[in-house]
Amino acid sequence: MKTIVKQTTKLLLILLLISGGSQLWAQSNKDYFAVRGVVKDKITQKSLAYANISVQGTNIGTIANINGEFSIKIKDSLNAKSVEISHLGYSTFVLPVKGENIKEITIYLSPKANLLDEITVYSLDPRALVEEAISKIETNYSSTTDLLSGFYRETVRKRRSYITVSEAVIDIYKSPYAEGVEKDMLQINKGRKLVSPKLDDTLMVKLLGGPNLSIYVDIVKNPDLILNLETLSNYKFFMEQSVMIDERPNYVVSFKPQVILPYALYYGKLYIDKQNLSVSRTEFSLSLDDRNKAIQAILKRKPFSMRFKPEEISFLVTYKQRDGLTHLNYIRSEVRFKCDWKRRLFSTNYTIVSETVITGGKTDVINKIPHRFAFSNNQSLSDKVINFFDKDFWEDYNIIEPDESLESAIGRLKKEEKR
Repeated sequence: MKTIVKQTTKLLLILLLISGGSQLWAQSNKDYFAVRGVVKDKITQKSLAYANISVQGTNIGTIANINGEFSIKIKDSLNAKSVEISHLGYSTFVLPVKGENIKEITIYLSPKANLLDEITVYSLDPRALVEEAISKIETNYSSTTDLLSGFYRETVRKRRSYITVSEAVIDIYKSPYAEGVEKDMLQINKGRKLVSPKLDDTLMVKLLGGPNLSIYVDIVKNPDLILNLETLSNYKFFMEQSVMIDERPNYVVSFKPQVILPYALYYGKLYIDKQNLSVSRTEFSLSLDDRNKAIQAILKRKPFSMRFKPEEISFLVTYKQRDGLTHLNYIRSEVRFKCDWKRRLFSTNYTIVSETVITGGKTDVINKIPHRFAFSNNQSLSDKVINFFDKDFWEDYNIIEPDESLESAIGRLKKEEKR
């Protein structure tokens, strides 16, 4: 079991450190319309990051960026009547649509009062609750093979400046949840990148197997991360204040390591739906109590004279209820670290952020992705996709809207690449 957990951790985030050298959203007159806007707190007027945006009654959706901005493209053939906007701790908002473009709309969400009896919540045994949620995975999640479509973005920042932006439309082949992740695979359908050509950006940082995070960080389908009955004793669990997610009450269980092992463990929170005990959300981070263990987990190769110091390795995974089952919805990872060279006075800060949002999919007539087309854990997305300049590149694909800082960085990188 120890070996399995160590291998799983290594598959999550593997960094490759090597010495070396406009607007994404567009409309066209095609068979879809688009809704674009920003999500804000009704009381504070502050933008709400990572709100869920979905077409009611379908598996079509996207997610708002860190500034609460979103755009969603809806096929005319869906005859959609409304778009649903939801966020952790807020009432869900339903926006009527009429098959026409909606631009620059502001959606205000109202905070949702907690409806759970906290006396009852805190009297629960948190580990027993997690064990019961594990026992219901086969009934709460898909029992069939699914082919999910999604959008993946990966950015690398050196200090505050973006030096790499890579994006792709992906297909994810997922076997039934009872079978684990061994048969799951991912294919890149379409992608593009921008890489800084500056000579002083000599440290190129690559995230090997980045898009495959949507396979391995699906914490419910890959229980060896945390939700394995045999290794639950590695953690201590605590009941926290409950919350509402998509109009459904959720228990919140926090956890932290209670043993010392040869490899790094995690700490974080599990959100468990009160009605069906499915895991609807998880936030977790790799423990940095022993940085050498964390380095062993994520760093594959670096120059000999470079020193590497991880500062944060965190994940967010969300699921969404639909048709009586719980479905994977969004995955985000963030890795912050410092690098310095021997005999140099100052270190350099780097941040890698990756996001995967499930934008659709199908369950009928599923063909397995051929192995020759499957994205490998030993590949980097920036090595697999082309440079981008076409403003209509994504056509009718749903993407995560770039925030203002990323939009500005894309413009700068384009200019630098043309020189």
